[in-house]
Amino acid sequence: MLSRVANHIYWLGRYLERAENYARFIDVNFNLMQDLPLDLKEQWQPLIAATGDLKFYLETHKTFSRDQVLFFLSFDEKNPNSMINTIYRARENARIIRDSLSKETWEEVNELYYMIKHGADKKMWKKEDPRIFFEQIKNQILLIYGIADNTVARTEGWFFRQLGQFLERADQTSRILDVKYHILLPSAEEVGTPLDFLHWMALLKSVTGFNSYRRIYGNIDPAGVVEFMVLNKYFPRSIYYCLKEAENCLLAITGNMSGGYQNSAEKAMGELRSKLEYAEVSEIINIGLHEYLDSLQVKINHISNQVNENFFKIKDNLLVQSQVNE
Repeated sequence: MLSRVANHIYWLGRYLERAENYARFIDVNFNLMQDLPLDLKEQWQPLIAATGDLKFYLETHKTFSRDQVLFFLSFDEKNPNSMINTIYRARENARIIRDSLSKETWEEVNELYYMIKHGADKKMWKKEDPRIFFEQIKNQILLIYGIADNTVARTEGWFFRQLGQFLERADQTSRILDVKYHILLPSAEEVGTPLDFLHWMALLKSVTGFNSYRRIYGNIDPAGVVEFMVLNKYFPRSIYYCLKEAENCLLAITGNMSGGYQNSAEKAMGELRSKLEYAEVSEIINIGLHEYLDSLQVKINHISNQVNENFFKIKDNLLVQSQVNE
């Protein structure tokens, strides 16, 4: 496969996953606001902090009002990580490689683009309750995944899209979990209170993992939630699961099924996956959840850079795309 085509397929997967996770961020925060006690003000700053764009946001904003945060995350064309920009880039990547996609996949990606444009025209960020809109965006992206998975042959192109999708999902799961650190972190007096449990429950719902967690762990426990979202080997949105699947895709692309590594991307991926495979939740808590997640994000970004070095940086005129929200 041409490196140019592989690059576009890979970033199609990443941009779709990023947009879907932003829709999840916003939806779960709305739900959390409904359950918070009346004496607590709405908390929107954690969403900006979790995406890694806090410094950029503060360059043009002084407050974190609901409308400002929703516009910045969803429709602000000056924010490179906004949903409207990531969906636009996903559509552009899909348009360039239409021959490598099924007709149905392209049509649904195109529909997604016009859906977010319609939301911008209707000023959805000013609606009293825009949750239905963000639910539609999330479901449209899940529909694209379903169609793509059932209409595309499992060749290199499919593995590149999956590689991008799972790397992005691992990064975004770490950011969702880090929301608990950013402002949502309760005071020492609130640990173990209903408010504390409410925050952990909101995090589980943000990854559609609440019911799965309850079946496996029972009661909501901070250590259990961290283990579930970081180390669980069976939950499709845990960081370990995503990295394991990304590694499988990478090995399928290179044809390396004999063990070891053949390039720096495989080496970096294998090192991080093995550390997570043998990690224990007590180690994460002892290090500090925020510090551990920060380190994970750095390592995931390093893997992304190595994928770019090994597979995409071949021709000088190749369109350069990057992990903007490092």
